[in-house]
Amino acid sequence: MLLALLRAIGLVGVGFILVAYFANQQRWLSSEDWRFPAANLFGSLLILASLIVEWNTPSVVIEICWIAISVYGLFNRPRTD
Repeated sequence: MLLALLRAIGLVGVGFILVAYFANQQRWLSSEDWRFPAANLFGSLLILASLIVEWNTPSVVIEICWIAISVYGLFNRPRTD
């Protein structure tokens, strides 16, 4: 049951990342918009949670890097006042 739940959580995370990337490619969501790195951060955290039960070191490394880049993007994005 836990395995199935965490797999589903991971798939939701994949969905967040893919939708954000597709929206960016369609120019519906700018990479300058805070929602773009936020969606990537949230998606990566969900994927990372799913890797707890089915460990895959390369996947964990890429998700940690994706999280770090997303956090950087959230805190270093252009400010509009």
